[in-house]
Amino acid sequence: MNKELVISTEGQDVRIAVLEDGRLMELHQDSSNQGFAVGDIYLGKIKKLAPSLNACFVDIGYSKDAFLHYHDLGPQIRSSFKFSHLSMKNKHQTHWLKHFKTEKDINKDGSIADVFQPGDSVMVQITKEPIHTKGPRITSEISIAGRYIVLVPFSNRVSISQKIKNKEERERLLGILEAIKPEGFGVIIRTVAEEKNTEELQDDLNYLLNKWKVVHRNLVKNTAPALILDEMDRASSILRDNFNDDFIKISVDDESLYNDMRDYLKYIAPDKIKIVKLYEDPIVPIFEKYNIERQIKLAFGRTVTIPQSKGAYLVIEHTEALHVIDVNSGNISRNSRNQEDSAFTVNKVAATEIARQLKLRDMGGIVVIDFIDMTSAEHKKQLFEHLRSEMQKDKAKHKILPPSRFGLIQITRQRVRPELNYTTTEENPNHDDEIEAPIVLIDRINQTLQGIVDRKDKDLSKMSLHVHPFVAAYLKQGIPSIQMKWFMRYKKWIKIVPRDAYKYLQFNFLDLNKNTLYNESN
Repeated sequence: MNKELVISTEGQDVRIAVLEDGRLMELHQDSSNQGFAVGDIYLGKIKKLAPSLNACFVDIGYSKDAFLHYHDLGPQIRSSFKFSHLSMKNKHQTHWLKHFKTEKDINKDGSIADVFQPGDSVMVQITKEPIHTKGPRITSEISIAGRYIVLVPFSNRVSISQKIKNKEERERLLGILEAIKPEGFGVIIRTVAEEKNTEELQDDLNYLLNKWKVVHRNLVKNTAPALILDEMDRASSILRDNFNDDFIKISVDDESLYNDMRDYLKYIAPDKIKIVKLYEDPIVPIFEKYNIERQIKLAFGRTVTIPQSKGAYLVIEHTEALHVIDVNSGNISRNSRNQEDSAFTVNKVAATEIARQLKLRDMGGIVVIDFIDMTSAEHKKQLFEHLRSEMQKDKAKHKILPPSRFGLIQITRQRVRPELNYTTTEENPNHDDEIEAPIVLIDRINQTLQGIVDRKDKDLSKMSLHVHPFVAAYLKQGIPSIQMKWFMRYKKWIKIVPRDAYKYLQFNFLDLNKNTLYNESN
C-alpha cells in the first residue's frame, strides 16, 4: 500500500488529504485562527461547579466554557495544581520535577468540590474540540505525545502499548525508559517504538522535555485564560501518529509549510526528507492535480456510489441523535440468478466503503447500518467479521454490535473533532434550487452502464441513453468524448438522446425495443 499526503493552503485554511494508492482515505481541515485543537494545553479558570454532574465548567477563552469531569482530573491533579500556581508566581523556577514535592493522589470516587473552587486557575488539556453548541472537553491529566513515547508529568510510571506483543522487546523497552526518564515524569511507550534504539528514544524524550519546558515558561507570571502549549499543526500530527515506510510522497503547495514538514521529518525520519515535494503549479490547484476535489464531491454527498460494485450505492442520512446508512444494490440483485450470493457480495464491498466513510467524514456517536437482507446465518457472520476487520484500520475508539433480529448493525464511534460536512450540491441551472454536482451524476451513469454490460442477459447492440440536454452535450464533447471512451471500452456505440422533458439528474438506458434497462430520476 502506497500512502501520500497532499496539503493544500488557501488563506488561513489548510486542507490535508491522506491517499492510499491514489484513493482518498482521510480528509482534515485546519484553520490558523481556529485554535482549541486536541492536545492544546491551556491555563483555565474555574467558572462554576456542577455538583450534580461531579464536574465543573472552565473558561479557557472559548465562547463556551469547557467541560471538566471529576474522572478527567487525573490522580495527580493536586500536584499539577500546585506546580502551576508556584510557576505562575515564579516560586518554582525550573521545569524539572526532581526536587518538586508532589501531593497525595486524589480519591477516584471523590467530589469535584473537594478539589476546586470557583475562581481557581488550573492547567488543562483539550481532549475533544468544540462541536456544534458544546464547548471543548478537557482533562487536567497532562500528557505530551511524541513519535515514540508520551510524556506524563507528575507520574513515575512507565507503561507500554499492548500492541507490542514480544515479551523480550517489551522488557527491553521498559528497561531503557526506566533508565533514561527523569524523576517526576512518567512515560507511555507507543507501538512505533518497537525495535528503536536508546538514542532514538532519548532524542524523543528530550524533544518532549523541551515542550514541557515551554509549558513552564508560559506559566510564569501568566493569568487565566491563556494558551500554554500549542499542539503541532494537523499535518505534522498526522505524520507523528501515522508515518511509516508506506508513505512515498508528501506534496504541499505552501513554501513555509513545506519547510516545516521537512524540519519535522528531520526529527522523525531523516532518510525520508526527499519525499517532501513543493507543488508550484500556478494554474492547476494541488487538489485538482491529484483528483482530490473530484473524490470529495463523490464521497460527501447524501448518495455515495460503492466502488467496484457496478451500481450499488449508500444513502447516508444524519439526524439529531444518530447517523443512518442504507445499503442499496442498485440494479444488481434484481437481475441476479442468486440473490443471496449477490446480496452478500454487495454487502461486503459496502462494509469496506462504510468503514472508509466513517473515517473520512469523522462521523461520531451512533451509526445504524441497514445492509441488504440476507437469509444465510453464515453470510451474516462473515459480513460482521469483515466489517470488524475493516474498522480495525480506524484509530478512533469504536464498538460494533452484532446484527439485530432485523438485520441492522450498530456502531458507536468516538469523535474528538467536528464532523466534516462538505457541500457537494450546486445551483440547478433550470430551477431555483440545488442539485448534486454533475460529476456525481456522470459517475453514477458510468457505474450503471458497467452493471448493465456485465449482466450479458440482454441484447445491447443498439442501446441508447436518454438524458437532459446539458448532460448529453457534456457526454459528447471533447476528443475523445466520454461517449467515444465507452465505445473503445465496451465495443458498443451507445446513442445519446437529449430529452427536454427530463430533469437534470434523470437518465434512462433503453434497449433496441425501447425497454428500460435502468432508469434514475430525482
